[in-house]
Amino acid sequence: MIAKKISETDLILNRDGSVYHLNLLPKHISDTVITVGDPDRVASVSKYFDQIDFEIRKREFITHAGKLKGKKIMVISTGMGTDNIEIFFTELDALVNVDLKTRRPKKNKKKLNVIRIGTSGSLQKDVPLDSHVVSEYAIGLDNLMHFYALEMDAFERRMAADIRRKTGMPFKPYVVRGSETLREQIGFDMISGNTITAPGFYAPQGRVVRLLPKYPKLLDELANYGAKSKNFRLTNFEMETAGYYSLARMLGHEALSVNAIIANRAEKKFSKNPNEVIDGLIRKVLERC
Repeated sequence: MIAKKISETDLILNRDGSVYHLNLLPKHISDTVITVGDPDRVASVSKYFDQIDFEIRKREFITHAGKLKGKKIMVISTGMGTDNIEIFFTELDALVNVDLKTRRPKKNKKKLNVIRIGTSGSLQKDVPLDSHVVSEYAIGLDNLMHFYALEMDAFERRMAADIRRKTGMPFKPYVVRGSETLREQIGFDMISGNTITAPGFYAPQGRVVRLLPKYPKLLDELANYGAKSKNFRLTNFEMETAGYYSLARMLGHEALSVNAIIANRAEKKFSKNPNEVIDGLIRKVLERC
């Protein structure tokens, strides 16, 4: 970790002292941070708060902060992709672990609980539509961690190599575990799975509209690997979880991703009531925070 003074171009602040993209100040941050991808979903979460004390928007980052059961809580939208998660997590961490006046990291670091409420597609027939999945591990197919020194343990390195070898993937993914503490607290009765994080929505997830994907069998190969693997099933995929788990580990925070399964790719079916499934997951998470 860097201990020297952080330059004005490495950590950009707005005129009011808030961080550049999130537009937040340290006083706004709660110990528990709920995140959603869709900016319109922020209000779907905050409507269950006992009170809303603060709202702000900049680009796709919308924040509602308030109280729930007597405790401070906030929900922030991040948009899609691990590139946005890098911005979100870096600035969120700076708000609690960097003195923004002196531009130096604080000696005593603060740990946050970050819980992503997302939507996802299932790779397996037995991970049904309208179910809730908690991600034990994330498998990153994006290249974000090529720019960071993420330390994976022996099991994670072995799984990354095995997935690449058995699927014929032309690049090595990264594998990282989420918060065990939050998984036991929030996702104890959900389907526990291992989530693939794709760098896009169409070709990287095996969808075909007008452009043909370069790796047309990748989706089937990943699904088959997940079906055959007894100790490391690949259950679902989306676009952010690996970014959350990697950055949380490196920065010293707890992060958990839970997903509403609104598509089953194995059966080529989409949920008839996706909003109800998502709302049920939101309420479940807030009850357990």
